[in-house]
Amino acid sequence: MKRIYLQSHISVNPYIMKIMSRMAASSGLIPLFAALADPTRLRLLNLIAGREVCVCYLVEILRQSQPKISRHLAYLRKAGVVAARREGKWMHYRMEQPKNPAAASILAAVLDSFKNAKEMQADIARLSRACCQPERFVALQGAPIPACTGADIL
Repeated sequence: MKRIYLQSHISVNPYIMKIMSRMAASSGLIPLFAALADPTRLRLLNLIAGREVCVCYLVEILRQSQPKISRHLAYLRKAGVVAARREGKWMHYRMEQPKNPAAASILAAVLDSFKNAKEMQADIARLSRACCQPERFVALQGAPIPACTGADIL
């Protein structure tokens, strides 16, 4: 009896996994979870939640290279949670509401959890200081100040 159970369990498991994978892919949850699986992308989401931010501020606040930040932002755009806008030489990023209600709910819960994370709050504090005194940062001289979008998804 035990042997039959194991054989049926092994043969059914790949079938169930295949169906679940198709369902998750069609719902857009796999790209969302992949996007949320990186600490840098989480920090970026934290910084742009409820505001539009020029990429130069993101580079300065996270202290990472511009190509690396841009690569992470492209990943978030492909997942459908970030939108971009060009203004002259400046690229601005803002949060985008996922079309899938489950994905929107998951993203809202993740963003809400940032309120209790010290590193995330430190990033927000650095962004606030940079916005108030952009002359202190060589890379930010002449950069447009981040603006609240009023489209906070929480």
